[in-house]
Amino acid sequence: MRVNQPPPRKTEPEGTGTDDACPPRAAGGRKDTPAGAARRAQIVRAAIETIAELGYNQASFARIAAHAGLSSTRLISYHFAGKEELIRQILTEVYTDMGGFMTERVGAERTASGALRAYIRSLVGYIATHRAQMTALMEIFLNFQGEGATRSHDAAADLDTLEHVEKILRWGQHEGEFRAFDTRVMAMTVQRAIENLPFLLQADPGRDVDACADEMVTLFDLATRAAR
Repeated sequence: MRVNQPPPRKTEPEGTGTDDACPPRAAGGRKDTPAGAARRAQIVRAAIETIAELGYNQASFARIAAHAGLSSTRLISYHFAGKEELIRQILTEVYTDMGGFMTERVGAERTASGALRAYIRSLVGYIATHRAQMTALMEIFLNFQGEGATRSHDAAADLDTLEHVEKILRWGQHEGEFRAFDTRVMAMTVQRAIENLPFLLQADPGRDVDACADEMVTLFDLATRAAR
């Protein structure tokens, strides 16, 4: 699930760290600054936590500002043109962080079977250790609708996600580690099994996540391995 990049954002000038008033916008925008980046990161974190705690529909700018300790919603509006832009930034940041987390772990493997195990364990691990982000993503996926009735789900980007798994599966077939099967169907099955974990954890928060990862690794090892 990916989103289109939002339009360029305004930036907060250096030295405007107070919440008493929103600084004036400059025509044509300004170069990015550390202060502006820090403020946007603060707002994104607060938005994620507010959506996770209260739900998407209850996460107004007023509630996000209160959660972030800001005195005015104008400080959010200065950096984000509206809720849609803020939501798209949340999605971009979470998926970028998740991608970096997984790439490092999967890229360290030297066999396709090892890479598939690492893919499953790293994605499950990210879900387990980023529960607020996952809950927020679920809320956004179920409730967000942008201008022109656009949804957070992007079908073409979804295929890109499956392609990452398919590359591992094709690699394993080429090396003789995996049996012959339809890589698109298998990739979809792997991905959907893991993506349903946040829903399980919401209903059963005490579930042993490591045991879930072990079971999925065993399941897909048996499903993909070549006959011996």
